[in-house]
Amino acid sequence: MNRTELEKILPHRPPMLLLDESEVVDGEAHGRLAIHGDEFFLQGHFPNNPIVPGVMQCEMLAQNCCVLIAGKMEGTGKTPLYTGLDKVRFKSSIRPGDTIDLVCRLTRERAPFYFAEGEASVNGRLCCKASMSFALVDATETKGGER
Repeated sequence: MNRTELEKILPHRPPMLLLDESEVVDGEAHGRLAIHGDEFFLQGHFPNNPIVPGVMQCEMLAQNCCVLIAGKMEGTGKTPLYTGLDKVRFKSSIRPGDTIDLVCRLTRERAPFYFAEGEASVNGRLCCKASMSFALVDATETKGGER
C-alpha cells in the first residue's frame, strides 16, 4: 500500500502519517519510511545532530501494526488507540537519509484488544523493538475529552 491507500485505512494524516508504504506478507506488516531531515519531529531534536525521537519510532511501529487490523476497522467507525507499550528497547539511532524498515506481527487478539510485537531497522541494523497493545474504540469516544 502506498500513502494514498494507507490514508483509506489509517486515521492519521500528514504530518502524523508516518508510513510511506506497508504491505502484509505472511501475517506480518512490512512498512517503510524514508527520513529526509525536514520532518517536524527533527526540528530541535537535536540541533546539528538530528536523531529520530524514540517516541516517534514507537508511533511508526503502531501505525504499521494498524495495517494488520485494517479489516477489523473497515466500516466500523472504530479508531485504534494505544493501550500499552512494553519492553521498548532502542538499539541504534535513526538519522536523516535513513530509510526505516518496520516489521510487525500480531501475537494475540481478544477483541477489542490486539497485541503485537515490532521492530524498526535501518539497513538490517536493529534500531527499536517493542511489544504493543491496542484497542479499537468508537471514534465518537475519542472526541471531546478523555475516555
